[in-house]
Amino acid sequence: MRPKVLHRRSLRLPGYDYSQGNAYFVTICTADRAPIFGQIVDGTVRFSDAGKIITEEWLKTARIRTYVELDQFIVMPNHFHGILLVDREEEGTARRAPTVQQFGGPVSSSMPTIIRAFKSAVTNRINTLSASPNNKIWQRNYYEHVIRSEASLHRIREYILNNPQTWELDRENPGRTGENDFYRWLANFKSRPGKKIRLR
Repeated sequence: MRPKVLHRRSLRLPGYDYSQGNAYFVTICTADRAPIFGQIVDGTVRFSDAGKIITEEWLKTARIRTYVELDQFIVMPNHFHGILLVDREEEGTARRAPTVQQFGGPVSSSMPTIIRAFKSAVTNRINTLSASPNNKIWQRNYYEHVIRSEASLHRIREYILNNPQTWELDRENPGRTGENDFYRWLANFKSRPGKKIRLR
């Protein structure tokens, strides 16, 4: 039985200000991990029309938000990985602004708001393409990792680049034959980042 929403564990760091500038590694999976974005053939991703929409909308994320900088990303058959930097200094707002506005409203430059807008845009375009306005495209939540160092940034970049070649070890692959040690490495990080880093 699916647990109630109120009992779901948060995937984000408690107390961390998600509207402050930093680099993030995000993973967003399709509903039921359905492979609607394409397939892996000889170690490369062959995109479906829906998969092409993911790339277009992700690139648009930075075009319409001057405070967002995109780095490495990959569209996989049933999920998406991306690295992005959210820098509120580019937006000209205070560094210590709260993550929610009065009465619980979202902050426009916070990570949850950025991802929510991306998921919504993708859903609308894919459902328009398939003429099925009520199809559920994404899982309810998403995974987010705050990148804490240049070394971590490079390792995550490498994982994203090689993801199609290591598909058989991907934990999002229902038919995986093993586990990539990247996930064990990622699980070691449980504290807040010590300082900002810059993508380069």
